[in-house]
Amino acid sequence: MALNNTYDARLQQETAVGAGVQLLLLALLGSAIGMGPAGWLTGLVFAFATWAVLSRALHRSRLSSFGPANRVTLGRATLVGGVTALVADSFESAPPVTLLVGLTAVALLLDGVDGKVARRTGTSTALGARFDMEVDAFLILVLSVYVATQQGPWVLLIGGMRYAFVAAARVAPWLNAPLPPSFARKTVAALQGICLLLAGAELLPHPANLAIVVLSLGSLVWSFGRDVLWLWRGSRTDDGRAFAEGAVGEGAVGEPLVRELELATR
Repeated sequence: MALNNTYDARLQQETAVGAGVQLLLLALLGSAIGMGPAGWLTGLVFAFATWAVLSRALHRSRLSSFGPANRVTLGRATLVGGVTALVADSFESAPPVTLLVGLTAVALLLDGVDGKVARRTGTSTALGARFDMEVDAFLILVLSVYVATQQGPWVLLIGGMRYAFVAAARVAPWLNAPLPPSFARKTVAALQGICLLLAGAELLPHPANLAIVVLSLGSLVWSFGRDVLWLWRGSRTDDGRAFAEGAVGEGAVGEPLVRELELATR
């Protein structure tokens, strides 16, 4: 019991350090661009929510070590917190686009790092994969909000689709069945962040940016639709129904198709 408490204390220290780095990044952004109340408040809420949720998840997981891969993911979460603060601040002022694009680009690039680190060090865990997945999904949602201010509210469908699926899975248990591996699914997932980042940077004419976002949404709808159809057909069998009913009891709601937005699996 004492050993478990020691491990838990160390894990909580890791999350506390992550929250501290997040606050430091917000302070740097605030001093550099004069971030307004909306940016500060949103950034602080993100930092507190990340710390609270991750701390609770670590306590329940009983992990003996935080692991190098989770540290990379925590670093990405810190960058996503900065992007979130800048997007919120954009509703009051005009933060430098280059800063927002830079933070987002680094977060997207690092997405392929944590999975490789986990595999090479043999530290892959269900918690790590879920943490990575949630950071990815939230970044897509935040980018959707930013691009929606330029292209229209329909862009929010890109960031909201994953969360809509999670909600739907609570009333349709068959959506929890496992999906077969798909290179097309991973490709579509990777495109979301790239397309939204490119459109948000506004380096191209408005029609070109519009076409990029339409392509992004169309590919995501196709990918989700294909997987939902596959899951529905599978649910018609006895084995599929039995799995779906069991998955709800295990708290697996929303985890299979969430991989639509998993830019790098562990």
